[in-house]
Order: sequence, then structure tokens, then C-alpha cells
Amino acid sequence: MAPRDQFSSPSPRSSTFQQDHSLHPTPRSLSVVESIYSQSQDSEWSDGTAASSIDESRPPRSLRPGIYVPTVTFFHPVTEDLDLPTISQHAVRLAKAGIAGLTTQGSNGEAVHLTHQERKLVTKATRNALDGAGYHAMPIIVGCGSQSTRETIELCREAMTSGGDYALVLPPSYYKGMYKADSLMEFFKEVAEASPIPILIYNYPGAVSGIDMDSDVIVKLAKHPNIVGCKLTCGNTGKLGRIASSVDAVTPSHAGSGFMCMGGSADFTLQTLVVGGSGIICGLGNIAPQACVKVIELYAEGKMEAAKKLQAVVARGDWAAISGGIVGTKSALESYYGYGGFARKPLPRPSKADAIKYASGFKDLVELEKSLA
Repeated sequence: MAPRDQFSSPSPRSSTFQQDHSLHPTPRSLSVVESIYSQSQDSEWSDGTAASSIDESRPPRSLRPGIYVPTVTFFHPVTEDLDLPTISQHAVRLAKAGIAGLTTQGSNGEAVHLTHQERKLVTKATRNALDGAGYHAMPIIVGCGSQSTRETIELCREAMTSGGDYALVLPPSYYKGMYKADSLMEFFKEVAEASPIPILIYNYPGAVSGIDMDSDVIVKLAKHPNIVGCKLTCGNTGKLGRIASSVDAVTPSHAGSGFMCMGGSADFTLQTLVVGGSGIICGLGNIAPQACVKVIELYAEGKMEAAKKLQAVVARGDWAAISGGIVGTKSALESYYGYGGFARKPLPRPSKADAIKYASGFKDLVELEKSLA
């Protein structure tokens, strides 16, 4: 399938949703002190990606409504070193399925298992693979959450220099018992002011000690000119609808303000669209990207009954992804597509019985995926 837009690109954020100019960023400085991880590459990383040039002056590629896939990070089965060729091939496979964009360094990408240097390599390899296959306009969102404001800003800077277009930022949580009422608000404002790329707020209570940002906070932060979207993995479609309405979010049929209000799981894709959301950032797309895309296409075409039937199959497959986690997703990729490998330790390697169980959970969805090829 040739490179194509899933939907027409929305216009820049319009005056329909007025920005709060008291939150305008100061001139953004890139003079963030390099961390101990940002050292010169060792010879073991001489893969060719480091030599490629990333144009840091270019504007970010536009986000548009659709499916965004948080890509899996692949490792050598013995050494656990990055498997950059497979990372690259997987990115192109997803792009060919008609997705709107990719996300690196998410939960599915085992960001917590990677050094700063490895994070940069994964994003560079993904960008180079997309460009090499002709997908120059496809944006990359990079997970940049960390426990300090300082390191989060550093990760945003590294994301930009590695070819990322947007940063996806979780709230810090390790010291949540000591936060004041406005601590998270200040965190996101400071990151947005310092980040060289626009950011999306990531609300995922399960990953951050139960912190669940409410719609009032997210709507207020959305007024910042460098905060351009949110991902809600909390599954609260009521919250998503409130945010989407308040910010006049972009949808498949409405450019709106340009703000991207995204669901965080494929099992509520249709629900997200019905309440005015922009699309989904979903790990299930690693297994069945065309099926995930098709739900949105059917909705945009007004074919609701067909969309509902397809959504049911996608939801069953997503339960397999949710219950099996990254271990199950990689196992299913191995079973059905011949690559996937294992997660980094201490995550367990699946037994033969586990692999059969994981493959069974995705069976109907993969059959549907292959019928769409």
C-alpha cells in the first residue's frame, strides 16, 4: 500500500478554543545539561542510524485523526541488545497498514527497560525506516515521562534530536504523597514551556500509582500553546467526551481547534469517536493495524452497523493484548508473523503452553486482519 493520509490533515489550532496567553512559553532553550546516559555511542551501537541526519529545524509533522500505534521494541533473544533491523521493518509494516502515526518509548516499547541512548536509537531507527519507505510525513510521538521535571525536559529534547515530532508525557508519581494540589499542573506547564516539541498529556492511572487527572485539569492545561493533545488510557469515555467538547477537538469530520483528544485502548475506539474524540493510540495495532484503522474508516463513512460488528472483534482481541501484556503481544507477533522475540528481564519468557494461549486469544482478530490485506 502506498503512503497515504488516513484523513485530511486538520488546520492548526483555531481560535475556536482560545489559548490562555498567560501560559505562553518563554523562549525555549535547548541548553539542557546532558545526563550520564547521553554519552558517545559505544562501538556496539554502530548500526548506521547514528550517522543519519535529523533536521532539527523542521516544524513537527501534523497529527491527524486516526490510529497511532505504540511500537514494540525488539531485542536479540540471547544478548537482549536492541534488534534495530526488526524495529525498522515493523515500523514500515505498520505504516503500510494506513495508520496515522507511530509512538516510540511507550509501555509496549518497554521504555522503562531502556537507557537514554537506547531510546534515542529506537526513535532514530523508526524515523529512518519511515523516511526510507516514503512515509516522510508520518509523525512520531515519543514517550518522555520521567520522575523529575528536569529529566522529562531532557527526554523531550532527546526525542526531538532523534527525529520525534511530539512528546507523550505521563505525570510523575514516585513522590505523589508529597505533591501539593498544583504540583502536577506546574509540572506540565514547565515541561511544555521548555520542550522543543509539542506535548500530549498521558493519563494512565495504572502506570502512575493511581494518579487520575480529571477533565478540569486537562482542559485547563490544553490552553497552553505547546500542549496539543491528550491520551486517556483510563478508559473514562465520559471524561474524554467532556475534554473533547471543551477544547473543540479535531475529529475525522471536523478540524476543530486542532487539539487531539485520544483514547488509549482499541477496545473503545468507536466509543471514543461517538463522544467527539480524535482517534486511538493503541498497542493492539502492533498485531492488527488494518482492523484498528478499519473501525475508524467505517465510522467516518457513516457505516455504524459494520463499525459496531468490527469493534466487537477488535475489543475481544484487545482483551488478549491487555491480559497478556507486552509478553503476550510479543508472543503473538512471533506466532503469527514470525518475529517478536521476548521482553527484557525480569519479564518472563512464555512457555509453549503460554504461547498457544496467547495465540488463541488473537486468533479471530488475526484472521480478520489477513482478510483486510
